[in-house]
Amino acid sequence: MTDRPPDSAPSGRVAGFLRAHFGGLPHIYWVVWSGILVSRAGTMVVPFLTLYLTDQRAMSVTWAGAVVTALGLGSTCSQLVGGFLSDLWGRRATFATGPVAAGAALLALGYVRGLAPILATAFLAGLCLQLYQPASGAIVADAVRKEDRPRAYGLLYWAVNVGFSVASVLGGVLAQRGFMWLFWIDAVTCVLFGLLIWWRLPADDPLPAQSGQPSGSYREVLGDRVMVAYVLLLLLHASVQFQVSSTLPLAMVDSGLTSADYGFAVAVNGVLVVVVQPLLIKWLSQKDHSHVIACGVLLMGTGFGLGAYMSSLAGYAVTVVVWTTGEIAVAAVVQTIVADLSPEHLRGRYNGLFGAAYALAAVVAPAAGTQLYAHAGPTALWATCFGVCALVAAGQWGLGRAIRERSAPQADDDTWVKEPLDHD
Repeated sequence: MTDRPPDSAPSGRVAGFLRAHFGGLPHIYWVVWSGILVSRAGTMVVPFLTLYLTDQRAMSVTWAGAVVTALGLGSTCSQLVGGFLSDLWGRRATFATGPVAAGAALLALGYVRGLAPILATAFLAGLCLQLYQPASGAIVADAVRKEDRPRAYGLLYWAVNVGFSVASVLGGVLAQRGFMWLFWIDAVTCVLFGLLIWWRLPADDPLPAQSGQPSGSYREVLGDRVMVAYVLLLLLHASVQFQVSSTLPLAMVDSGLTSADYGFAVAVNGVLVVVVQPLLIKWLSQKDHSHVIACGVLLMGTGFGLGAYMSSLAGYAVTVVVWTTGEIAVAAVVQTIVADLSPEHLRGRYNGLFGAAYALAAVVAPAAGTQLYAHAGPTALWATCFGVCALVAAGQWGLGRAIRERSAPQADDDTWVKEPLDHD
Protein backbone atom coordinates (compact mmCIF):
# COMPACT_ATOMS: atom_id res chain seq x y z
CA MET A 1 0.00 0.00 0.00
CA THR A 2 1.43 3.37 -0.97
CA ASP A 3 1.39 6.22 1.45
CA ARG A 4 -0.93 9.10 0.66
CA PRO A 5 0.76 12.40 -0.19
CA PRO A 6 1.00 14.63 2.88
CA ASP A 7 -1.43 17.17 1.50
CA SER A 8 -4.12 14.50 1.08
CA ALA A 9 -4.03 13.56 4.76
CA PRO A 10 -6.71 15.05 7.00
CA SER A 11 -4.14 17.21 8.78
CA GLY A 12 -2.90 18.47 5.43
CA ARG A 13 -6.40 19.39 4.32
CA VAL A 14 -7.03 21.20 7.60
CA ALA A 15 -3.76 23.11 7.25
CA GLY A 16 -4.66 24.02 3.69
CA PHE A 17 -8.08 25.25 4.78
CA LEU A 18 -6.59 27.39 7.53
CA ARG A 19 -4.00 28.90 5.17
CA ALA A 20 -6.66 29.69 2.57
CA HIS A 21 -9.04 31.34 5.01
CA PHE A 22 -6.76 32.78 7.70
CA GLY A 23 -3.28 32.94 6.19
CA GLY A 24 -1.51 35.69 4.25
CA LEU A 25 -2.55 38.54 6.55
CA PRO A 26 0.10 40.76 8.18
CA HIS A 27 1.09 40.51 11.82
CA ILE A 28 -0.30 43.99 12.46
CA TYR A 29 -3.73 42.81 11.39
CA TRP A 30 -3.70 39.96 13.90
CA VAL A 31 -2.82 42.41 16.67
CA VAL A 32 -5.95 44.37 15.79
CA TRP A 33 -8.01 41.18 15.49
CA SER A 34 -6.83 39.83 18.84
CA GLY A 35 -7.47 43.13 20.61
CA ILE A 36 -11.01 43.36 19.27
CA LEU A 37 -11.73 39.75 20.25
CA VAL A 38 -10.55 40.37 23.83
CA SER A 39 -12.48 43.63 24.04
CA ARG A 40 -15.72 42.13 22.77
CA ALA A 41 -15.42 39.13 25.06
CA GLY A 42 -15.37 41.60 27.94
CA THR A 43 -18.23 43.78 26.68
CA MET A 44 -20.73 42.90 29.38
CA VAL A 45 -22.22 46.18 30.57
CA VAL A 46 -24.11 47.27 27.45
CA PRO A 47 -26.19 44.09 26.90
CA PHE A 48 -27.30 44.08 30.55
CA LEU A 49 -27.52 47.83 31.17
CA THR A 50 -31.32 48.09 31.02
CA LEU A 51 -31.69 45.16 33.42
CA TYR A 52 -29.12 46.69 35.79
CA LEU A 53 -30.84 50.08 35.84
CA THR A 54 -34.33 48.70 36.42
CA ASP A 55 -33.32 45.97 38.88
CA GLN A 56 -30.44 47.51 40.86
CA ARG A 57 -31.20 51.22 40.53
CA ALA A 58 -35.01 50.89 40.60
CA MET A 59 -35.36 53.07 37.49
CA SER A 60 -38.51 53.02 35.43
CA VAL A 61 -38.31 51.41 32.01
CA THR A 62 -38.73 54.86 30.46
CA TRP A 63 -35.73 56.37 32.24
CA ALA A 64 -33.64 53.25 31.70
CA GLY A 65 -34.43 53.61 28.00
CA ALA A 66 -33.30 57.23 28.16
CA VAL A 67 -29.95 56.16 29.63
CA VAL A 68 -29.48 53.54 26.89
CA THR A 69 -30.39 56.19 24.31
CA ALA A 70 -27.78 58.55 25.78
CA LEU A 71 -25.23 55.75 25.44
CA GLY A 72 -26.27 55.22 21.82
CA LEU A 73 -26.05 58.92 20.97
CA GLY A 74 -22.59 58.98 22.50
CA SER A 75 -21.61 56.02 20.32
CA THR A 76 -22.83 57.83 17.21
CA CYS A 77 -20.71 60.86 18.05
CA SER A 78 -17.86 58.54 19.01
CA GLN A 79 -17.57 57.19 15.48
CA LEU A 80 -17.28 60.67 14.00
CA VAL A 81 -14.82 61.87 16.65
CA GLY A 82 -12.78 58.69 16.30
CA GLY A 83 -12.57 59.15 12.53
CA PHE A 84 -11.41 62.75 12.96
CA LEU A 85 -8.76 61.82 15.53
CA SER A 86 -7.52 58.87 13.46
CA ASP A 87 -6.66 61.18 10.56
CA LEU A 88 -5.45 64.07 12.70
CA TRP A 89 -3.79 62.47 15.72
CA GLY A 90 -2.87 59.04 14.37
CA ARG A 91 -4.29 55.54 14.11
CA ARG A 92 -2.37 53.95 16.99
CA ALA A 93 -2.90 56.81 19.46
CA THR A 94 -6.65 56.89 18.80
CA PHE A 95 -6.94 53.12 18.80
CA ALA A 96 -5.14 52.75 22.13
CA THR A 97 -6.61 55.75 23.96
CA GLY A 98 -10.27 55.07 23.18
CA PRO A 99 -10.59 51.75 25.06
CA VAL A 100 -8.72 53.05 28.13
CA ALA A 101 -11.04 56.07 28.34
CA ALA A 102 -14.05 53.80 27.79
CA GLY A 103 -12.96 51.54 30.63
CA ALA A 104 -12.79 54.49 33.02
CA ALA A 105 -16.18 55.80 31.89
CA LEU A 106 -17.87 52.40 32.21
CA LEU A 107 -16.50 51.93 35.71
CA ALA A 108 -17.76 55.39 36.66
CA LEU A 109 -21.19 54.47 35.26
CA GLY A 110 -21.37 51.66 37.81
CA TYR A 111 -20.82 53.99 40.74
CA VAL A 112 -22.46 57.35 39.94
CA ARG A 113 -25.79 58.17 41.54
CA GLY A 114 -28.58 60.45 40.42
CA LEU A 115 -30.38 60.59 37.09
CA ALA A 116 -28.45 63.52 35.60
CA PRO A 117 -24.98 62.10 36.44
CA ILE A 118 -26.01 58.68 35.10
CA LEU A 119 -27.24 60.19 31.83
CA ALA A 120 -24.06 62.26 31.44
CA THR A 121 -21.79 59.32 32.26
CA ALA A 122 -23.68 57.04 29.88
CA PHE A 123 -23.19 59.56 27.06
CA LEU A 124 -19.48 59.85 27.96
CA ALA A 125 -19.11 56.06 27.99
CA GLY A 126 -20.73 55.84 24.57
CA LEU A 127 -18.49 58.64 23.33
CA CYS A 128 -15.40 56.61 24.29
CA LEU A 129 -16.60 53.09 23.49
CA GLN A 130 -16.43 53.36 19.71
CA LEU A 131 -13.47 55.72 19.30
CA TYR A 132 -11.25 52.87 18.21
CA GLN A 133 -13.44 51.53 15.41
CA PRO A 134 -12.64 54.09 12.67
CA ALA A 135 -8.96 53.68 13.53
CA SER A 136 -9.19 49.90 13.24
CA GLY A 137 -10.92 50.18 9.87
CA ALA A 138 -8.24 52.58 8.65
CA ILE A 139 -5.43 50.34 9.90
CA VAL A 140 -6.79 47.36 7.98
CA ALA A 141 -7.09 49.48 4.82
CA ASP A 142 -3.54 50.76 5.33
CA ALA A 143 -1.86 47.46 6.14
CA VAL A 144 -3.73 44.74 4.25
CA ARG A 145 -3.43 44.15 0.53
CA LYS A 146 -6.45 45.19 -1.49
CA GLU A 147 -7.30 41.66 -2.56
CA ASP A 148 -7.19 40.43 1.07
CA ARG A 149 -9.33 43.19 2.59
CA PRO A 150 -12.73 41.46 2.27
CA ARG A 151 -11.38 38.46 4.16
CA ALA A 152 -9.70 40.70 6.75
CA TYR A 153 -12.84 42.76 7.45
CA GLY A 154 -14.99 39.64 7.44
CA LEU A 155 -12.78 37.98 10.04
CA LEU A 156 -12.99 41.11 12.20
CA TYR A 157 -16.77 40.85 12.09
CA TRP A 158 -16.44 37.18 13.00
CA ALA A 159 -14.25 38.07 16.00
CA VAL A 160 -16.87 40.59 17.15
CA ASN A 161 -19.55 37.90 17.08
CA VAL A 162 -17.41 35.30 18.85
CA GLY A 163 -16.49 37.81 21.55
CA PHE A 164 -20.07 38.99 21.95
CA SER A 165 -21.28 35.38 22.33
CA VAL A 166 -18.72 34.78 25.08
CA ALA A 167 -19.66 38.06 26.79
CA SER A 168 -23.38 37.27 26.71
CA VAL A 169 -22.92 33.89 28.38
CA LEU A 170 -20.39 35.04 30.98
CA GLY A 171 -22.28 38.27 31.63
CA GLY A 172 -25.46 36.38 32.42
CA VAL A 173 -23.64 34.14 34.89
CA LEU A 174 -21.74 36.97 36.56
CA ALA A 175 -24.82 39.21 36.80
CA GLN A 176 -26.32 36.66 39.18
CA ARG A 177 -23.31 37.14 41.47
CA GLY A 178 -23.48 40.92 41.31
CA PHE A 179 -23.72 43.47 38.52
CA MET A 180 -20.55 45.28 39.58
CA TRP A 181 -18.57 42.32 38.28
CA LEU A 182 -19.72 43.32 34.80
CA PHE A 183 -18.47 46.89 35.17
CA TRP A 184 -15.08 45.84 36.51
CA ILE A 185 -14.47 43.11 33.91
CA ASP A 186 -15.55 45.43 31.11
CA ALA A 187 -13.23 48.16 32.40
CA VAL A 188 -10.25 45.81 32.81
CA THR A 189 -10.62 44.28 29.33
CA CYS A 190 -10.90 47.76 27.82
CA VAL A 191 -7.64 48.83 29.47
CA LEU A 192 -5.91 45.59 28.41
CA PHE A 193 -7.17 46.20 24.88
CA GLY A 194 -5.69 49.69 24.78
CA LEU A 195 -2.35 48.59 26.26
CA LEU A 196 -2.08 45.71 23.79
CA ILE A 197 -2.63 48.03 20.85
CA TRP A 198 -0.11 50.61 22.12
CA TRP A 199 2.49 47.94 22.83
CA ARG A 200 2.16 45.84 19.68
CA LEU A 201 1.37 48.36 16.93
CA PRO A 202 4.21 50.42 15.45
CA ALA A 203 4.00 54.19 15.52
CA ASP A 204 2.24 55.94 12.67
CA ASP A 205 4.13 57.60 9.89
CA PRO A 206 3.54 61.38 10.00
CA LEU A 207 0.03 62.21 8.86
CA PRO A 208 -0.71 65.30 6.72
CA ALA A 209 -1.83 67.37 9.72
CA GLN A 210 1.41 66.54 11.55
CA SER A 211 3.59 67.60 8.61
CA GLY A 212 1.87 70.93 7.99
CA GLN A 213 -0.21 69.71 5.03
CA PRO A 214 -4.01 69.97 4.78
CA SER A 215 -5.52 66.95 6.49
CA GLY A 216 -8.95 67.12 4.91
CA SER A 217 -12.29 67.38 6.67
CA TYR A 218 -15.70 65.78 6.93
CA ARG A 219 -16.84 68.31 4.35
CA GLU A 220 -14.78 66.43 1.79
CA VAL A 221 -16.32 63.13 2.88
CA LEU A 222 -19.84 64.54 2.65
CA GLY A 223 -18.95 65.89 -0.78
CA ASP A 224 -18.36 62.34 -1.98
CA ARG A 225 -21.79 61.55 -3.39
CA VAL A 226 -21.05 57.86 -3.86
CA MET A 227 -19.96 57.48 -0.23
CA VAL A 228 -22.93 59.45 1.10
CA ALA A 229 -25.39 57.40 -0.95
CA TYR A 230 -23.70 54.20 0.22
CA VAL A 231 -23.91 55.24 3.89
CA LEU A 232 -27.56 56.26 3.61
CA LEU A 233 -28.40 52.86 2.16
CA LEU A 234 -26.51 51.19 4.99
CA LEU A 235 -28.44 53.28 7.51
CA LEU A 236 -31.70 51.88 6.13
CA HIS A 237 -30.31 48.35 6.06
CA ALA A 238 -29.06 48.60 9.66
CA SER A 239 -32.46 49.95 10.76
CA VAL A 240 -33.99 46.66 9.66
CA GLN A 241 -31.20 44.59 11.18
CA PHE A 242 -31.67 46.18 14.62
CA GLN A 243 -35.28 45.00 14.76
CA VAL A 244 -33.78 41.75 16.03
CA SER A 245 -33.29 43.21 19.49
CA SER A 246 -36.38 45.43 19.62
CA THR A 247 -39.49 44.20 17.79
CA LEU A 248 -38.62 40.53 17.16
CA PRO A 249 -38.93 39.59 20.85
CA LEU A 250 -42.27 41.44 21.03
CA ALA A 251 -43.62 39.58 18.00
CA MET A 252 -42.52 36.20 19.35
CA VAL A 253 -44.10 36.81 22.77
CA ASP A 254 -47.32 37.98 21.11
CA SER A 255 -47.29 34.72 19.13
CA GLY A 256 -47.46 32.81 22.41
CA LEU A 257 -43.74 32.07 22.69
CA THR A 258 -41.45 32.80 25.63
CA SER A 259 -38.33 34.85 26.21
CA ALA A 260 -36.39 31.55 26.26
CA ASP A 261 -37.70 30.84 22.76
CA TYR A 262 -36.44 34.24 21.65
CA GLY A 263 -33.06 33.46 23.17
CA PHE A 264 -32.93 30.21 21.21
CA ALA A 265 -33.80 31.98 17.96
CA VAL A 266 -31.09 34.59 18.48
CA ALA A 267 -28.64 31.80 19.37
CA VAL A 268 -29.29 30.30 15.93
CA ASN A 269 -28.08 33.59 14.45
CA GLY A 270 -24.89 33.55 16.54
CA VAL A 271 -24.06 29.93 15.77
CA LEU A 272 -24.55 30.42 12.04
CA VAL A 273 -22.34 33.51 11.95
CA VAL A 274 -19.57 31.87 13.97
CA VAL A 275 -19.63 28.57 12.05
CA VAL A 276 -20.60 29.55 8.50
CA GLN A 277 -19.03 32.96 7.93
CA PRO A 278 -15.37 31.79 7.84
CA LEU A 279 -16.36 29.19 5.25
CA LEU A 280 -17.95 31.73 2.91
CA ILE A 281 -15.74 34.80 3.27
CA LYS A 282 -13.20 33.85 0.60
CA TRP A 283 -15.86 32.84 -1.93
CA LEU A 284 -17.97 35.96 -1.33
CA SER A 285 -14.94 38.24 -1.58
CA GLN A 286 -14.31 37.03 -5.13
CA LYS A 287 -17.73 38.24 -6.30
CA ASP A 288 -18.70 41.80 -7.20
CA HIS A 289 -19.02 43.49 -3.81
CA SER A 290 -22.04 45.62 -4.66
CA HIS A 291 -23.91 42.60 -5.99
CA VAL A 292 -23.04 40.60 -2.86
CA ILE A 293 -24.45 43.36 -0.65
CA ALA A 294 -27.57 43.74 -2.80
CA CYS A 295 -28.28 40.00 -2.67
CA GLY A 296 -27.48 39.85 1.05
CA VAL A 297 -29.80 42.72 1.91
CA LEU A 298 -32.57 41.18 -0.18
CA LEU A 299 -32.11 37.88 1.67
CA MET A 300 -32.27 39.75 4.96
CA GLY A 301 -35.50 41.47 3.90
CA THR A 302 -36.97 38.15 2.84
CA GLY A 303 -36.16 36.64 6.21
CA PHE A 304 -37.81 39.48 8.11
CA GLY A 305 -40.74 39.54 5.71
CA LEU A 306 -41.41 35.86 6.37
CA GLY A 307 -41.99 36.82 9.99
CA ALA A 308 -45.49 37.94 9.00
CA TYR A 309 -46.43 34.29 8.38
CA MET A 310 -44.76 32.68 11.40
CA SER A 311 -46.14 31.90 14.84
CA SER A 312 -44.12 28.88 16.00
CA LEU A 313 -40.56 28.59 17.26
CA ALA A 314 -39.62 26.47 14.25
CA GLY A 315 -41.07 29.07 11.91
CA TYR A 316 -39.17 31.93 13.52
CA ALA A 317 -36.01 29.82 13.46
CA VAL A 318 -36.41 29.48 9.69
CA THR A 319 -36.67 33.25 9.31
CA VAL A 320 -33.51 33.65 11.41
CA VAL A 321 -31.62 31.26 9.13
CA VAL A 322 -32.71 33.24 6.04
CA TRP A 323 -31.85 36.72 7.32
CA THR A 324 -28.63 35.51 8.96
CA THR A 325 -27.48 34.23 5.56
CA GLY A 326 -28.04 37.72 4.23
CA GLU A 327 -26.22 39.23 7.21
CA ILE A 328 -23.19 37.02 6.54
CA ALA A 329 -23.07 38.08 2.90
CA VAL A 330 -23.27 41.80 3.71
CA ALA A 331 -20.69 41.59 6.51
CA ALA A 332 -18.20 39.88 4.20
CA VAL A 333 -17.67 42.93 1.98
CA VAL A 334 -19.49 45.96 3.42
CA GLN A 335 -16.44 47.67 4.95
CA THR A 336 -14.21 46.75 2.02
CA ILE A 337 -16.14 49.22 -0.13
CA VAL A 338 -15.43 51.97 2.41
CA ALA A 339 -11.71 51.19 2.12
CA ASP A 340 -11.93 51.24 -1.68
CA LEU A 341 -13.70 54.60 -1.73
CA SER A 342 -11.55 56.40 0.83
CA PRO A 343 -8.32 58.28 0.06
CA GLU A 344 -5.53 57.43 2.50
CA HIS A 345 -5.57 60.75 4.36
CA LEU A 346 -9.34 60.50 4.97
CA ARG A 347 -9.66 56.82 5.83
CA GLY A 348 -10.40 57.55 9.47
CA ARG A 349 -13.21 59.95 8.61
CA TYR A 350 -14.68 57.61 5.96
CA ASN A 351 -14.76 54.79 8.50
CA GLY A 352 -16.18 57.20 11.08
CA LEU A 353 -19.11 58.10 8.83
CA PHE A 354 -19.64 54.42 8.04
CA GLY A 355 -19.71 53.50 11.73
CA ALA A 356 -21.94 56.45 12.61
CA ALA A 357 -24.63 55.10 10.28
CA TYR A 358 -24.82 51.84 12.22
CA ALA A 359 -24.62 53.59 15.59
CA LEU A 360 -27.44 55.96 14.63
CA ALA A 361 -29.55 53.06 13.39
CA ALA A 362 -29.10 51.37 16.77
CA VAL A 363 -30.72 54.44 18.39
CA VAL A 364 -33.44 55.25 15.85
CA ALA A 365 -34.50 51.79 14.65
CA PRO A 366 -35.84 50.39 17.93
CA ALA A 367 -37.99 53.47 18.54
CA ALA A 368 -39.32 53.54 14.96
CA GLY A 369 -39.90 49.80 14.85
CA THR A 370 -41.74 49.59 18.15
CA GLN A 371 -43.98 52.53 17.19
CA LEU A 372 -44.86 50.89 13.88
CA TYR A 373 -45.46 47.60 15.64
CA ALA A 374 -47.71 49.21 18.27
CA HIS A 375 -49.86 51.18 15.82
CA ALA A 376 -49.94 48.97 12.71
CA GLY A 377 -49.15 45.48 13.96
CA PRO A 378 -46.50 42.87 13.16
CA THR A 379 -47.62 42.20 9.58
CA ALA A 380 -47.14 45.85 8.61
CA LEU A 381 -43.77 45.92 10.39
CA TRP A 382 -42.38 42.86 8.60
CA ALA A 383 -43.76 44.03 5.25
CA THR A 384 -42.06 47.38 5.79
CA CYS A 385 -38.79 45.63 6.61
CA PHE A 386 -38.97 43.71 3.35
CA GLY A 387 -39.82 46.87 1.40
CA VAL A 388 -36.92 48.81 2.93
CA CYS A 389 -34.49 45.99 2.15
CA ALA A 390 -35.75 45.74 -1.43
CA LEU A 391 -35.19 49.49 -1.82
CA VAL A 392 -31.68 49.20 -0.37
CA ALA A 393 -30.85 46.26 -2.65
CA ALA A 394 -31.99 48.20 -5.72
CA GLY A 395 -30.00 51.25 -4.63
CA GLN A 396 -26.89 49.19 -3.98
CA TRP A 397 -27.21 47.52 -7.37
CA GLY A 398 -27.48 50.94 -8.97
CA LEU A 399 -24.38 52.20 -7.10
CA GLY A 400 -22.35 49.22 -8.24
CA ARG A 401 -20.92 50.77 -11.38
CA ALA A 402 -19.78 53.94 -9.62
CA ILE A 403 -18.17 51.90 -6.84
CA ARG A 404 -16.36 49.68 -9.32
CA GLU A 405 -15.05 52.71 -11.21
CA ARG A 406 -13.76 54.25 -8.00
CA SER A 407 -12.16 51.13 -6.55
CA ALA A 408 -10.56 49.55 -9.62
CA PRO A 409 -7.76 52.08 -10.28
CA GLN A 410 -6.57 52.28 -6.67
CA ALA A 411 -3.25 50.75 -5.79
CA ASP A 412 -2.37 50.36 -2.14
CA ASP A 413 1.22 49.21 -2.05
CA ASP A 414 2.25 51.96 0.35
CA THR A 415 1.33 51.55 3.97
CA TRP A 416 1.46 53.77 7.00
CA VAL A 417 3.51 51.37 9.09
CA LYS A 418 7.24 51.84 9.45
CA GLU A 419 8.11 48.17 9.67
CA PRO A 420 7.77 45.64 6.84
CA LEU A 421 4.44 43.87 6.78
CA ASP A 422 5.32 40.36 7.89
CA HIS A 423 2.74 37.89 6.64
CA ASP A 424 1.71 34.91 8.71
